[in-house]
Amino acid sequence: MTDRAGEGVGHSHPQGKLSLLALGALGVVFGDIGTSPLYALKESFVGHHPLAVDPAHIYGVLSLVFWTMTLIVTVKYVFIIMRADNHGEGGSMALLALISRKLGESRWTPTIAILGVLAAALFYGDAIITPAVSVLSAVEGLETVNDGFAPFVLPIAIVILIGLFLIQKHGTARVGALFGPIMAVYFLVLAALGILNIVRHPGIVAIVNPMWAIHFFALDAKLAFLALGSVVLAVTGAEALYADMGHFGRKAISIAWLYAAFPCLLLNYMGQGALLLDLPEAAENPFFLLAPEWARLPLVILATLATVIASQAVISGAFSVTQQAVQLGFLPRLKIAHTSASAAGQIYVPLVNWALLFLVVLLVLGFQSSSNLAAAYGIAVTGTMVITTCMMAVLTFSVWRWNRLLAAGVTGLFLTVDGVYFLSNATKIPDGGWFPLLVAAVVFIILTTWSTGRKIMNFYLLEGAMEVELFIQSVSGSLKRVPGTAIFLNSRVEGVPPALLHNVKHNKILHERVIILTVRTEGVPHLPLTGRSEVTDLGAGFYRVVLRHGFMEEIDIPAAMKAVQGCGGPINVSQTSYFLSRQTLIPSEKPGMAIWREKLFAWMMRNAVTPMDFFKLPTNRVVELGSQVEI
Repeated sequence: MTDRAGEGVGHSHPQGKLSLLALGALGVVFGDIGTSPLYALKESFVGHHPLAVDPAHIYGVLSLVFWTMTLIVTVKYVFIIMRADNHGEGGSMALLALISRKLGESRWTPTIAILGVLAAALFYGDAIITPAVSVLSAVEGLETVNDGFAPFVLPIAIVILIGLFLIQKHGTARVGALFGPIMAVYFLVLAALGILNIVRHPGIVAIVNPMWAIHFFALDAKLAFLALGSVVLAVTGAEALYADMGHFGRKAISIAWLYAAFPCLLLNYMGQGALLLDLPEAAENPFFLLAPEWARLPLVILATLATVIASQAVISGAFSVTQQAVQLGFLPRLKIAHTSASAAGQIYVPLVNWALLFLVVLLVLGFQSSSNLAAAYGIAVTGTMVITTCMMAVLTFSVWRWNRLLAAGVTGLFLTVDGVYFLSNATKIPDGGWFPLLVAAVVFIILTTWSTGRKIMNFYLLEGAMEVELFIQSVSGSLKRVPGTAIFLNSRVEGVPPALLHNVKHNKILHERVIILTVRTEGVPHLPLTGRSEVTDLGAGFYRVVLRHGFMEEIDIPAAMKAVQGCGGPINVSQTSYFLSRQTLIPSEKPGMAIWREKLFAWMMRNAVTPMDFFKLPTNRVVELGSQVEI
């Protein structure tokens, strides 16, 4: 349900609307981080690097949890990163577009592009692991109800996950209305369970004193460093605060975090710590053992609902990132279905949905337990955090132009914190951390191959292209003109489209009105309704039209062309034909990419959605003319 419909960050909202937005943010934005108590503390004590369940370690770990949430989520994301809105939108791709637009062509541009693409690649690894680890950890709560449920945990988790992915094509508009209230109840239950246990050990509130974390490192620095790999699980989903900013706005997300999610999470972690002081053996599953025995089954059901909501948010996030990547030129055209008539951001990408389902089920079957999956989780999260901090450095130094000492101090602090967490999680690479890195590597290769391949292909096409003015002079008056309008799509604003050249060469006719159309994606999520088109009268019935749109917007060429003025009168749909150029790529030894990447690019191009479907062109008005291009 992560529909980023453009609530601007700086917008003011009436108090009632702000409250509803904050409630909605609880349901969508904080689903992932809200389900972290199911496994974060458990992994610290019984995970791959188990700790002694004694007061020194309990207080030390909880102090690290508190300061991690404070520094990374509150200070870094809420107070700093969320100020970097791209016309209200957030997320790695939006941040990449923002910085690229602000800096233009500079020495930072290639590095920023690589970082933005790498962050998006890591997000896909996160999108695979989040549903698997969160749903599995919730269903494992059944074992605290009755040991006899143990054999059914995996099948139940898989059925829930399959059901979750099956409903994606129907959209989540109706179900989404329940997300906020359900998560509000869930967070209240988190707080209540925490308080019930804190009253037995009120001294647990002392974990806000950073000396406990320092004492933990003094006690055993190596073990404390390794424990960071589990502690960081408490902030999984922090990136969602930034990614979902476009829908809810910075103010609503900040309120939901500072006044609801953060206090409730903190109370629950303190409660788990208080429970472990009384009952060290509860470390096997402290979240569910917080509840009295009669309440554990309802808690399992509520936690499962919460994890499904968390999974829904990250799946929808993967759809949105994919749409942005397509519009910004990092992926080929894909089939994207809109599941809501009113919310433009609610989309469904079938290829991504089924790929995620396959990999999520594969993960659950391969890793068998949430504890094993947790080892694979942190590396994607901390990797994304490090990249975001690097991009924040460029923002503070070159875009916001902070005082250099302040910018260096803030960047240095967060690079140190994120870097230490990343290094701690790197120790888990052999235990499962390799999986998100493998996914990220594959996605990174795909994104960069498509982007580079398009540039190379356009270079060779432009190299052999004919100047429009020369073309018009050579054909004007020498070819028969037939009634109607011909629109030739061209990926560039220079040269004659290959389809126009082939049409003249083979059919030896021209329409009365010829429009060379280029669709350009701008580095902003949404554009105002006015000023979207640019028309140039080339003479002799020829016009060049440039249509602009934001990278979060769908493209409907026929609808957009109806609003275009200055190209020889209104466009009659029944008298208009669309001519498309279809290139067949031939990998060669020409300078460019490695031959295997050229073959990958050619395969992606063959399997991309046709421009006819992507641009919503009428099927009975489209003519395709092909050519071969060596790259």
